[in-house]
Amino acid sequence: QVQLVESGGGLVQPGGSLRLSCAASRSIFGSMGWYRQAPGEQRELVATITVDSRTNYADSVKGRFTISRDNAKNTVYLQMNSLKPEDTAVYYCNARTFGQLFWGQGTQVTVSS
Repeated sequence: QVQLVESGGGLVQPGGSLRLSCAASRSIFGSMGWYRQAPGEQRELVATITVDSRTNYADSVKGRFTISRDNAKNTVYLQMNSLKPEDTAVYYCNARTFGQLFWGQGTQVTVSS
């Protein structure tokens, strides 16, 4: 079993920045990613990163968000810049390892003036 704990969410004004972190309880040998879910919407991909740091982004966040990972710390990060109100959602991290997919509990990001 793998536990994922997200942190770094909060309230930020439009144009601001936040950095999310997701710490895993053990080493992750597969890809990690960030997803988000806004009220009344389906969960959607934000960004993913492979164990050798190849990345993939949703079109809506390209050029504004950066995903990275520190394998020594079992942690994945999401740097979010130029935030927009439509980025408001609960952000979840996930991790693939040992043939299974694990999810964190989520962290709320609210972009509002």
